[in-house]
Amino acid sequence: MKARDLSVLIGVIIIIVMLVVPLPGGLLSILLLLNISLALLVILVAMNTNDALDFSVFPTLLLLLTLFRLALNVSTTRSILSEGSAGGVVETFGSFVIGDNPLVGFVVFIILVIINFLVITKGSERVSEVAARFSLDAMPGKQMSIDADLNAGLISEKEAKERREKVENEADFHGSMDGASKFVKGDAIAGIIIVLINILFGIIIGMVQMGMPFNDAINTFTRLTVGDGLVSQIPALLISTATGIVVTRSSGNENLGSDVTNQLLQYPKLLYIAAATIFFLGFTPINFVLTTVIALLLVASGYYLQNQTKVTEIPDTEDEVQTESSQMKSPENVINLLSMDQIEFEFGYALIPLADANQGGDLLDRIVMIRRQLALELGIVIPVVRIRDNIQLGPNNYRLLIKGNEVAAGEILLDHYLAMAPGMDEDDDIEGIDTKEPAFGLPAKWISEEMKDEAELSGYTVVDPPSVVSTHITEVIKNHAHTLLGRQETKQLIDHLKENYPILVEEVTPEPLAIGDVQKVLGKLLRENISIRNLPVIFETLADFSKLTNDTELLGEYVRQALSAQITKQFAKGDMSIHVATVSGKVEKLIAENVKQTEHGNYLALDPETQQTIITSIHEQVEKLSLQEETAIVLCSPAIRMYLKQLLDRFLPQVVVLSYNELEPNVQVQSVGVVNVE
Repeated sequence: MKARDLSVLIGVIIIIVMLVVPLPGGLLSILLLLNISLALLVILVAMNTNDALDFSVFPTLLLLLTLFRLALNVSTTRSILSEGSAGGVVETFGSFVIGDNPLVGFVVFIILVIINFLVITKGSERVSEVAARFSLDAMPGKQMSIDADLNAGLISEKEAKERREKVENEADFHGSMDGASKFVKGDAIAGIIIVLINILFGIIIGMVQMGMPFNDAINTFTRLTVGDGLVSQIPALLISTATGIVVTRSSGNENLGSDVTNQLLQYPKLLYIAAATIFFLGFTPINFVLTTVIALLLVASGYYLQNQTKVTEIPDTEDEVQTESSQMKSPENVINLLSMDQIEFEFGYALIPLADANQGGDLLDRIVMIRRQLALELGIVIPVVRIRDNIQLGPNNYRLLIKGNEVAAGEILLDHYLAMAPGMDEDDDIEGIDTKEPAFGLPAKWISEEMKDEAELSGYTVVDPPSVVSTHITEVIKNHAHTLLGRQETKQLIDHLKENYPILVEEVTPEPLAIGDVQKVLGKLLRENISIRNLPVIFETLADFSKLTNDTELLGEYVRQALSAQITKQFAKGDMSIHVATVSGKVEKLIAENVKQTEHGNYLALDPETQQTIITSIHEQVEKLSLQEETAIVLCSPAIRMYLKQLLDRFLPQVVVLSYNELEPNVQVQSVGVVNVE
């Protein structure tokens, strides 16, 4: 244990001993001077902190110092009442203040106690209570502001964490100060009671037990009591003042001394007005010479500060202009303009309430949840979505950009609800504005709030505008997740996997596969909405097959087969059944025979007429699945799966293509039709 830590523990033990063990007068004098020194140190530290949290130990320190001061009161009271003496420090303070008149000294002491109790302690207690209440009430708003800055990309995750910790620490600090201020109040009350006990019982003990005359008893015990009270009240006054400084101190860039002088003297011309007022007071019975001297000092101070302000402002302005000019001319300033946000969400001015927390908007919180949801579903960390208004858009329009390109747009009516009819036939009984649901393109209507209950009773699915926007954003990002996964993002995923599977990562990258190769495999999976969260299985497969081939397309097929359990769970129903359209042997043979192998990879080379025939047949089968409200799935052999998917991507990208090896053996496959060519 460090010596400083040990000294604190020993100090607490000494305080406890002082409460029960009589102390000699010399030791009491040392401890009383130590008490004054500690109180002076505390108020100096409180004045020189820039932020209240810089002195976060103050509530606990306040308790310890209060206990120390009360222990000294107990020790001095014991010495005064038992011996009629309490050491040289107490007697010196009492003799210096009282002099030859005990009554005057006692009045001075009472005034000091009243100032401490009614003015400083009472005010500090009230400010502590209000500061604690306001700090707790402001916590949710501060937390939302931090989340908003994080979503807007203004701060990093680390900075957001630090700011959240600071908000929590501020709330804890002000709550602690609210309780600690009660110690100061109790200490002031205890000081008054102890003084009355010392005087009353001191006179009784002096006259009865010590045989003193009444006048001698009053002089002796009043002097000792006032001396003891002053030695205790001066540190108490300093501590109470420090408490008031800490709880009334708002955050600043400088300490209290700098803030007071800078802000109090920031208007030098006002010193001239004060000087004129003091000067004219000299024409009253007040001393003219004295008022003139003070007025001249104020004029001189104002003149000095005014000239100093001019000297300091001009160079700063010139330096600022030069700095801005040099920054505009620097190549780094132009390079910064090349930065592009990965994902941007822009909206018209009428949709500002969506993102404004002060107006009840929760879009920022929803985007945070979207990022978390996609991290769990897809296994990648979606970049921060930058949100901004765009006056070039229509008032109710919005758009989503990925890497600077618009990928989705929509229109929202904030004072309406989006109602989607059940089934395929739209019910016209509900009045509203015809539209399409932006995420899936389903027919829908914008209805007023008055029609909401009626629409729900009619079986409509009713969604509020923020949910419509967040669903659209989620689906668009899902469909473009593969474009958001670059080499840098892939490197981050690999580094995260390496923490728990270092041998597995070393076997795959950088040899035989580079980061770019791994990125292509992962991107291929994301393109078909296959989660890459199970990275250990993906890398196990790459480790096994990358020694046989470096073709990332083929490696992607091997990975898909290794993820058969995940793919089965994704597309099969709860009863482990799946409805599909199967590919005939004739079509499979036709595709396999037209695969061309080159040094840059394999590709499908079918003539346009055959391609159109296959696509038409698949489209017919997809229509059958849609009528049964089933996902459009085509099942084929592993050998042609990726070539068939490449063909459909250009015409029917929403169709899922699976191979037999990607389904678990316990899945019941139900074919609704066969893809064939005539």
